[in-house]
Amino acid sequence: MLTRDQAADIFDRIRKLSTADEVEVLFSGGRFALTRFANNTIHQNVADENHMVSARTVFGGRTARASTNKFDDDSLRRVVESSEALAKVQHPDPDLLPMPDSREAAGSADEGVRATRVPARHFVETAAITPQFRADGVKKIVDVAQKHKLTTAGIFSSSESVEGIFNSRGLSDWHRQTLAEVSITMLGADSSGWQKTNSPDVTKLDPLSLAEAAAKKALDSARPAEVPAGKYTVILEPAAVLDIVGFMFWDYSGTAILDERSFLSGRIGSQLFGENITVLDDFTHPLQTGSPFDGEGMRRLQVPLVENGVVKRVVYARGTAARMRNSEYNNKVGPIEATGHGFVLPNETGEMPLNIVFAAPQNPQTLDQMIASTERGVLVTRLWYIREVDPYEKIVTGMTRDGTFLVENGRVRQGLRNFRFNQSLIHMLSKVEAMSVPLRSSGEESFDMVVPAMKVRDFNFTEVTKF
Repeated sequence: MLTRDQAADIFDRIRKLSTADEVEVLFSGGRFALTRFANNTIHQNVADENHMVSARTVFGGRTARASTNKFDDDSLRRVVESSEALAKVQHPDPDLLPMPDSREAAGSADEGVRATRVPARHFVETAAITPQFRADGVKKIVDVAQKHKLTTAGIFSSSESVEGIFNSRGLSDWHRQTLAEVSITMLGADSSGWQKTNSPDVTKLDPLSLAEAAAKKALDSARPAEVPAGKYTVILEPAAVLDIVGFMFWDYSGTAILDERSFLSGRIGSQLFGENITVLDDFTHPLQTGSPFDGEGMRRLQVPLVENGVVKRVVYARGTAARMRNSEYNNKVGPIEATGHGFVLPNETGEMPLNIVFAAPQNPQTLDQMIASTERGVLVTRLWYIREVDPYEKIVTGMTRDGTFLVENGRVRQGLRNFRFNQSLIHMLSKVEAMSVPLRSSGEESFDMVVPAMKVRDFNFTEVTKF
């Protein structure tokens, strides 16, 4: 693994090779290993170790970047020459700011808003995972499938990674992280079940329990019935929640407001969702992952995005905040400051919140309690193939998958054929009747979040599928 001291040495070598006004070097990479299984057997085991260095140079407002994974002198010279040659032929960017120094990157927000300490995200046990350890986990999963006469497929992966940034104005920062992940699909003759989870700490994963939960969904949804499409009370498990709500967080961006492509345009400060919805971007949350700095090295802020249904603010990169202050929107978007959410420069996207945390409700309910209080509804394990239909009303379409059930008189009655839905996220988050305690959740359509299960009324299913 590349160390911070080694990275600092590489940066010094690059800086000496460059004639640019400013130099920034990003480091990323690490070890990744994956054990893949299907048809109740392991069929692939791969491992990779790679580290990248990405050099950005600046000449009078012109900037460009070049990358390499070789750290010898000739390779570093070539990457500097490539970056500088590209930068010199760019048009000057009037919005490009000088690179931040360490003082600016640290920020000046109040202690109550700015995070001062990152929870442990590197665990020796996770870094030490071997192929045999993953194979033993897969065996537990396969044993469950065979016990229930099901077929299973999925992955067990592990990684150890680093991120670092150094620039010619004295800024330097470094982050180490581990991550282990298990994803399981259980297949029956006419049904399926699914579970997925990950954590920096492998001791938090339990492949056996995940396998039993996935198998139960496949067994309970066998011989699915068909009920007509329409508006139903739905109980969305956390994976289903994150996959659908994830489609709105690209809009919580100053760049999206300036580009007039955000559904929040003209709505910041208004009551958009139900009063029981509060959402933060909080990288310090113990169930979150990721580095404490953004693509320019700015320290991340804890940002209240929604409070009791009222949209409070969006996140900013440094340059976006400067542009917003000089725009026609400067008195319509709430607080404007660099929040440490910028992507690596140069880019056209700007920034977005990546550490979404839904606040716990005042009276959380378990999934069983939500089911028990439902006269007639649909329980949804996960959603997939989600696409946007109406950007401003945030209407998305997609399908249920891997465990959809009819709920009647407070009980799960039977499996259902899957549905296609067309649903406004604004309306959905205005009709949440109950929520569980939020937990770290993983899906397939969006990034990991800390989200609750939700009971939502009038969820709009538009048609029934054939499976």
